[in-house]
Amino acid sequence: MKIYGHANSRSVRAVWAAEEVGASYDFESIDLFGGAARREPFVSLNPAGKVPVLVDGDLVLTESAAICNYLAMRHPAAGLLPAEGTHERALVERWSYFAMTELEQPLWTITKHKIVYPESKRVPAIIDTALWEFAKTAKLLEQGLGEREFIVGERFSVADILLAHCLSWAKAFKVPIESESLMAYGKRMWARPALARAVAREQAAEHG
Repeated sequence: MKIYGHANSRSVRAVWAAEEVGASYDFESIDLFGGAARREPFVSLNPAGKVPVLVDGDLVLTESAAICNYLAMRHPAAGLLPAEGTHERALVERWSYFAMTELEQPLWTITKHKIVYPESKRVPAIIDTALWEFAKTAKLLEQGLGEREFIVGERFSVADILLAHCLSWAKAFKVPIESESLMAYGKRMWARPALARAVAREQAAEHG
C-alpha cells in the first residue's frame, strides 16, 4: 500500500489514520508547489492534482476522509470506526461529514484566496466572511463536543482525526479559536503519538 502526500497538507489525515491502525505502507512525497501533482505520473492517479491518494493493489482512492474510513475498515481491531449499524457509527459519520462540509469549508476558502489561487483570482474581501463562518461552525462543534474527551463516546475515531486536523489548520492560519474547550480538545488529539509519527514520516520524505 502506498500513500502519496505532502507535508502540511490534508494528506497528514491519511498518514495519521495509517499510523493509528498500524498499517504497513510506503509514503511518497509529491512536490505540490513544484507542480508535480499536475504532471504525470501523479495526475493519472488523481486528475484533480491533489493529495492524498492511496493506492492499494487495484484500488486508487482519493479524498482524505474516504482514505481514513478505508484504513479504519481494513483494520477494525484499531477501533477507529464503531460497528456498522450502531448509533455510534452513525454519529462518527455525522461528525466526519460535518468536518468536511462545514468546518473545513471556510478554512479552504481562506487558503485558496491566500495562497492557492492565482493572484488575479483571489478575492481578499471574502476572507472576513470565511472567518465569520468558521467562528459560527466552531461554536456548533463546541456544543456537540460538550465535556467529552472525544467527539463520539469514549473512543478516538476517524471523526476526531478530521476535526482535529481542521482545528490544527485554523491554528496554522491564525484563524481564532475562541473556545477553551475546543483548544483543549485539539491539544489532546494533537498529542497522540500516531500523529507525531505521521508528521515525522511526511517531513522525512519531503526533506530526504
